[in-house]
Amino acid sequence: MIKLTTPLSNNDILKLKAGDTVYLTGIIYTGRDAAHKRLVDYVNEHNELPFNLESNIIYYVGPTPAKPGQVIGSAGPTSSYRMDPYSYLLMPHGLTCSIGKGPRSEQFKQDLVKYQGIYFSAVGGAAALISKSIKKAEIILYEDLGPEAIYKLYVEDFPVIVTYDAQGNDLLQEGQAKYRQIEL
Repeated sequence: MIKLTTPLSNNDILKLKAGDTVYLTGIIYTGRDAAHKRLVDYVNEHNELPFNLESNIIYYVGPTPAKPGQVIGSAGPTSSYRMDPYSYLLMPHGLTCSIGKGPRSEQFKQDLVKYQGIYFSAVGGAAALISKSIKKAEIILYEDLGPEAIYKLYVEDFPVIVTYDAQGNDLLQEGQAKYRQIEL
């Protein structure tokens, strides 16, 4: 288990290896398809992001409304591949660290190596548990998108697994290869 504080340094990112379990503390941002599209449109018009993502992390989530006494509702990861068409355009602007679930495209993995980024997975189906790591949540952009707005979250010991590292290692492919070697 590795404990890290955000924003992540380049040194932090380069030390992580596919399969590492990490607990994050600090600020992470949220964003899904609609928010990513708006960020790309903004970059295309203004050439910089409306907030700094350099060394920060974006979590692909659309949280549910908070119940009374809670900071946020369930906050489980969404399928990340839907962000791939936008990620290629945002990585050169600092978006090199993300959290989601599921596999990504080969181009995305190549860009992670090129830009020395990292892709974490959060456990799907554990949305209520994950939300307990979120201590503060505020919408910072695109409130009209509802749960797809961009939130700034303060998290403590937010559990993730390194899925793709900056050296090009792929936990999903490694896991499948090990499974195929097992004789039934």
